[in-house]
Amino acid sequence: MKMRLDRWLATLSLGSRSEVKEWIRGGKAAVNGRIIWDPALSFETEEDSLSLNGKDIDGRMMRHVMMYKPGGLLTAARDAKQPTVMDLLPPVYRSIGCMPVGRLDKDTTGLLLLTCDGELNHRLLSPGRHVTKRYRALVKGEMGEKEIEAFRSGLDLGDFTAQPAELKLLGPSLAETVITEGKFHQVKRMFAAVGHEVIALHRSAFGQLELDPGMQEGQWRELSDEEVGLLRRSVGL
Repeated sequence: MKMRLDRWLATLSLGSRSEVKEWIRGGKAAVNGRIIWDPALSFETEEDSLSLNGKDIDGRMMRHVMMYKPGGLLTAARDAKQPTVMDLLPPVYRSIGCMPVGRLDKDTTGLLLLTCDGELNHRLLSPGRHVTKRYRALVKGEMGEKEIEAFRSGLDLGDFTAQPAELKLLGPSLAETVITEGKFHQVKRMFAAVGHEVIALHRSAFGQLELDPGMQEGQWRELSDEEVGLLRRSVGL
């Protein structure tokens, strides 16, 4: 991504546009080891190295994150009254436009992806791409073959019919389901349709990506190049 140096520094939340212009004109910014005096010169943010006051800066504008979302946070870029998943990340991720891919309910835990790539975000959520999401649900009451068959047949939820989904019982009141859609409260509504209120819901996989088993609730890390490639190939990018 090519970007003016002053805009690049400002977008990285290093200072205001006027402040970074002063720094550049004062010889405090360098690209690829060379001091740059002109704020209007453009550089490749994903390829060129950046430093300010002799300190190396991570200048990448394209980042992808895996987060172990804890309960109690909204999946939103910002909210005036409640904390959001973006509060777990350094401010630079919001400023460069790293946004959640879809949403998890406030009380739902598990794998949440965030990306700066708008096209990737769109394709991962597109119904036509059939990207799977795997959830584990603890419910009230005991389940059996009746619930498995109901999920397999597709469930009428009133305003829409959920596509056939796999349901695997892990215990009398614990099950795992895989869906390719992502309607509002869909998984909870599917279980409610077969007579079971969801007590706890956790997403363990998105497409071919599994939640990193070494992560704890509230932790996050950037995706590896291999993981990003896996996501991109899965949606035809």
